[in-house]
Amino acid sequence: MEKLDNLRPLILLVSGAMGACGVALAAAASHGGDTAFLASASTMCLAHAPVLLGLYLGHRFFRTATLAALVLGLGTIVFAGDLVFRHFLGDRLFPFAAPTGGTMMMLGWLIVAAGAFFRSRQT
Repeated sequence: MEKLDNLRPLILLVSGAMGACGVALAAAASHGGDTAFLASASTMCLAHAPVLLGLYLGHRFFRTATLAALVLGLGTIVFAGDLVFRHFLGDRLFPFAAPTGGTMMMLGWLIVAAGAFFRSRQT
């Protein structure tokens, strides 16, 4: 998993971008109409952005942090992206995009949990 550490700056970039998108989507959802997709996308972005930041900062303390952050980040992007596409374009990102993204988010959380079974990087 040490090879994934080269991707750590990407995690920080995605965390910040996801937080900004979450706020923008929340603002868009507050302007009336059928905004359920935007509200759900905002919620997922705002829930996972700080988690990605925490995983970025805590990578020294458990081995699965980087992998979990990458899977959670990609899953959130796919899930929220599908909802945004549906709202603005009336079509899906790709078939089964939201369930794929949701499954990836669940897998990412399980990877976080799996970190309990590996020794810390700092001993």
